[in-house]
Amino acid sequence: MKVLVLPGDGIGQEVTESAVTVLKEVAPGIELAYGLIGGSAYEEAGNPLPDETITKVDACDAVLMGAVGGEKWDNLEHNLRPEAGLLRIRQVMGVYANLRPARIFRPLLVASTLKEEVIDGVDMIIVRELIGGIYFGEPRGIDRLEDGTYRGYNTLIYTTAEIERIARQAFAIALGRRKKLTSVDKANVLESSRLWRNVVDGVSKDFPDVSLEHMYVDNCAMQIIREPRQFDVVVTQNLFGDILSDEASMITGSLGMLPSASIGDKQALYEPVHGSAPDIAGKDIANPIGAILSVAMMLRYSFGMTDASRRVEDAVDRVLAKGIRTKDISYGAQEVVGTKRMTEYIVQEIREGN
Repeated sequence: MKVLVLPGDGIGQEVTESAVTVLKEVAPGIELAYGLIGGSAYEEAGNPLPDETITKVDACDAVLMGAVGGEKWDNLEHNLRPEAGLLRIRQVMGVYANLRPARIFRPLLVASTLKEEVIDGVDMIIVRELIGGIYFGEPRGIDRLEDGTYRGYNTLIYTTAEIERIARQAFAIALGRRKKLTSVDKANVLESSRLWRNVVDGVSKDFPDVSLEHMYVDNCAMQIIREPRQFDVVVTQNLFGDILSDEASMITGSLGMLPSASIGDKQALYEPVHGSAPDIAGKDIANPIGAILSVAMMLRYSFGMTDASRRVEDAVDRVLAKGIRTKDISYGAQEVVGTKRMTEYIVQEIREGN
C-alpha cells in the first residue's frame, strides 16, 4: 500500500502534516512518498502539476492532498494557476466520483446557522461526477463578435458510460448505508439531464434493494436547508454537485470539519474540502479535522481498513465531546487549541481507544 502526499499551499501543508501523523499512527505499514502540486509546485518547477509528480501518481495507490491556491497566483495564465493542477490530477488519475459527506457532530450542533431540531441527525453524502460535464466539455471559450462585444460559451455534455459509472458508485454506497439514493438533475429543461435520468433508472434495476428518487436541482437546494435529514446518498452531475456539496457542508457549521474522496476504477484522491486560507497559514490555528477524516475515508475506500477508519472517526468524536475545539468551531469550547495540539489530542484518543 503506497500513498503519495501532496501538501499543497497555505494551510494545506499544516493540516496534511496532521493527517500524515494520524495515518502513521493507525496504519504504520503504509509506504509514503511526497510530491508537489499547486502554487508551491509552480514556484519550484514552473508548473502546478510537474511531470515528476505525475510519475509519482502513477506509482501510488492513493493520494492524500492539501488545498491549493492563493491570491499570490491569481494573475497567472489559466493553465499555470494552482487550480489547473488540481483539475489535471483528477484527469490523470481518472477519479470520476467525488464523495462529500456532510455529517452532524452532536457537540457542534450550536455551530450551525440552522436550528438544532432541523439538523440533528443529518448524515448524508453527495456523490458528484467529477471529470465530465460543463467543466470539461468542448467547445468552450470567449469569442469576439463583429460588433466588438463578446460571447462566452461552455458545453454541458455527458455520455451513457459516464453517467452509468457514477450511478453505480452511488448505488453501491447507498447499499452500505440507509439504502436511499436521490438523483439530482434538471430534466425538465436540459437534454443532458433527461439522458442522466434515463441511465440512472436503468442502473437502478441492478440495485433493487436501494430506493431511488429523482429531484430537480433547484428543489434539492431548497430541501437541503428545509429538511436535510431526508437525504442519505445524493448523486448528481459535476456543476450541480459542486454547488450542492458546498451548501450541504455548511450545515455542519465549519468547512474545516469535512473530508472528501475522489474515486476512480484504480486510484483515489483524498482531501479536506476547505481552501488554502493563506491569511492564517503558518499560525497553527487551522482545523486539521477535515484532513484527518480524509485519512479515515482513505482507509475505508482505498484499503478496506474499516476498523482503522472507525478508530480515527471515533477519536475525533471523543475529542469533540470533551469540548476541545479549534478557533473556527470554538462555540461552547472547554479548551481552544491550535492545529498541532488538536492533532495530539486525536492521536492520544486513538491510542487510548486501543
